[in-house]
Amino acid sequence: MQLYTTLSYIVSHPLNRKRKWAAIINFFKWQIGSRLIPGEVIFSWINGSKIIARQGESSATGNIYCGLYTFSEMAYVLHSLTPEDLFVDIGSNIGCFTLLACAVKGARGYCFEPVPSTYIRLLNNLQLNNLADRVKAINIGLSDKEGILSFTSDNNTTNRVIKDGAPISDAVMVKVMALDKILSIESPTAIKIDVEGYETPVLSGSLNILRKESLNSVIIRQKGHGSRYGYNEKNIFVLMKSLGFNLYSYDPFKRRLEISDGVNPRTGYALFIRNASLAQDKISEAQKILVHGISL
Repeated sequence: MQLYTTLSYIVSHPLNRKRKWAAIINFFKWQIGSRLIPGEVIFSWINGSKIIARQGESSATGNIYCGLYTFSEMAYVLHSLTPEDLFVDIGSNIGCFTLLACAVKGARGYCFEPVPSTYIRLLNNLQLNNLADRVKAINIGLSDKEGILSFTSDNNTTNRVIKDGAPISDAVMVKVMALDKILSIESPTAIKIDVEGYETPVLSGSLNILRKESLNSVIIRQKGHGSRYGYNEKNIFVLMKSLGFNLYSYDPFKRRLEISDGVNPRTGYALFIRNASLAQDKISEAQKILVHGISL
């Protein structure tokens, strides 16, 4: 079942629709090769950027198979950011969004990854792409206040805060802080949040940042996991609306933003934009980028 789901995602991906067989062959080549020669592999990604991948690491291998794993949101980062921007990656995992924003587009960045083992892999990717002078990686979690929380540590891209009282064998204790305290003197342009249902307290600890005029785009993954902590994710839409953000979808081929009424059903991301005209102008002016042999 997992194999069918993965292959369906790959062949239906917008960058693979005209090269389905090539995508399938690429998938099996990686699956066979990673078993015959286990360990880490460095693959070239976009505009000279590189990612360290290993078997089972979907955040990296998805980009090997598809070019841009979460197509619309990753393409939006590529088209909307410039070297003058500051990108904040919350729940960065191994740093794929940060690499697009900072290695490919030259923006400054902050990235937050709470799980120590994943944080090491994030640092390796940043070092591989010579980003030490432009990106500050921080090994903490984010919440609405300072404290200590338990996180899972053996779930690849889906590590998360452990609900109080839940017995988890791979739990690690991690310091958490509010983004407002950490970035009090910074003015981000774009933020990406992917924290497996813990978005509500992350946003509550980021209200000063969210109110800054510099911030024009917030990309939040919402797949219904907030309920595991007792949060209603519909309230996130209400909050963002009250802060002046509207929900949009993005077509990378047409480079066009459209008002939306929900999350991207393929990726689970919601794209919130404060000033769509400003974002559209930056998108229109961005140079074309070659991804998977396709010019975007």
